[in-house]
Amino acid sequence: MTGLDPLERIDEIMSYVEGARSVPMSSRNCMVDRGELIAMLDDLRGELPAELRRAQALLEERDKIIGAGQREAERIITEGEAEHARLVSANEVAVSAEHEASRLVGEAREESQRLREECEEYVDTTLSNFERLLTKSLATIERGRDKMHALREIGSYAPDDEPEKEPFVS
Repeated sequence: MTGLDPLERIDEIMSYVEGARSVPMSSRNCMVDRGELIAMLDDLRGELPAELRRAQALLEERDKIIGAGQREAERIITEGEAEHARLVSANEVAVSAEHEASRLVGEAREESQRLREECEEYVDTTLSNFERLLTKSLATIERGRDKMHALREIGSYAPDDEPEKEPFVS
């Protein structure tokens, strides 16, 4: 089972449960090796922290990208403002400089916004995929637990083979 990602592991557990022998006279219940199922679920649980760390790393990387984008935007804005100030000092190009500086500032802001949106979209998609993984994992675990509880109830039920005896009266 090693080498599988959590979604593949969930698929494997589902196949294991789906392939389990049915309990007689039941269309919903099946018999599984409790130890084997618990081992499979325990392996899956062991992998989830790695997925959580990966999601945390993606969030940190997103923050770094946004920070770098903001610093670049600030640098571009500063350069634009410096260029603007230099051009304004020259009388004959004052109007042209004003437009160019505004354009640079606008481009920097648009670029910063574009970078922020791309980063947030990437992180949102990744988190959405991770959320689906966790949702499937939880659903699989819940179904497994439900089946274990059902099997436990079936296993603890002992039908009365002997008819009820009447008390002896003398």
